[in-house]
Amino acid sequence: MPPSELISNNMHGLRVVTTPDYYHRQVQETPESELVNLAEFIPGIMLDIRYATAANLLGRPLYQQPAAYLRRPAATALRAVQAELATVGIGLKVFDAYRPYSATVAFYDHVRDETYAAPPWRGSRHNRGCAVDVTLVSLSTGESLMMPTDFDELTPAAHADFSQAPILALLNRAVLRAVMRRHYFQHCPDEWWHFDHKCWEDYDLLDLEFAALQA
Repeated sequence: MPPSELISNNMHGLRVVTTPDYYHRQVQETPESELVNLAEFIPGIMLDIRYATAANLLGRPLYQQPAAYLRRPAATALRAVQAELATVGIGLKVFDAYRPYSATVAFYDHVRDETYAAPPWRGSRHNRGCAVDVTLVSLSTGESLMMPTDFDELTPAAHADFSQAPILALLNRAVLRAVMRRHYFQHCPDEWWHFDHKCWEDYDLLDLEFAALQA
């Protein structure tokens, strides 16, 4: 068991890693647990980290810097997705990946709806570094391909089975889902952009800022 000062058993009874020391000790013991910087790890991937700006649901920045991290197995799988898409001139744009637990709490306090926000008593697979929010872009222009809604539009139109969107949007959504599924990402039924990698159960919830991951 880790020393108590390295793990927070919070008011909901969740074990959450709250200090960089324990995270880095885990990485030394199990290199696959490392949170990998996607901008450095995946050639050509685009980032649109709105939670580092005020252009998000809360209207204020939640992150200190616009970065995206995933645990190494999930990052490796996403790199394979990017490589497969590139063969037809398409790439990925990432809206969010690893998310500190405290940001999940802030989202739930604002939304108050488990359909669209993981509750604090469960935590999010984003907090484990195994979930990613993505869309498709044209590699030649950098423009996003049409989807049924914008990112974080919390309406029925964002649901994975919504069928009343334009045909092109439904086709693009289907392409994204199919390629992600081939690389062991499962789509979220309520958000077309959200995918969980199969390894999520292997890792702890974290509440660490991005800067602490590089220490």
